[in-house]
Amino acid sequence: MAPIAVGDTIPDGTLPWFDENDQIQQLSIHSLAAGKKIVLIGVPGAFTPTCSMQHVPGFITSAEELKSKGVDEILLISVNDPFVLKAWAKTYPDNKDVKFLADGSANYTHALGLELDLSEKGLGIRSRRFAILVEDLKVKVANIEEGGAFTISGADEILKSL
Repeated sequence: MAPIAVGDTIPDGTLPWFDENDQIQQLSIHSLAAGKKIVLIGVPGAFTPTCSMQHVPGFITSAEELKSKGVDEILLISVNDPFVLKAWAKTYPDNKDVKFLADGSANYTHALGLELDLSEKGLGIRSRRFAILVEDLKVKVANIEEGGAFTISGADEILKSL
């Protein structure tokens, strides 16, 4: 399957996340994104070094600036279960804007065409690192990394495109 690209409509999917009251919720991507500007962030895994120390913190610290430029929602997707994502989200006490969504079986990641096979490292199927800007369900910017790189999917690159 070809990776999602500029001009494509994002696939629909329902992903679990824990809200601010620690209650598990099911979030429909299309219901949330229809008529809005959102950023979808994909990471290879929760608690991994680049994700935890660079990629995610960049979006958390840039959230207000992203919102001031019209972004309605910032959604982080990782191929992990919702309890792992809940624990990972709690390591960012200043986060008020990034929702941590679990794609435990990589179904949504597959629908995006962005799987990354890390079986040789004992990690199984994961997500490529990416940042996608979406307006009313259409991809406007698709910054998709190769391998383990972190060069084009940071918050700064999304900010430049707004």
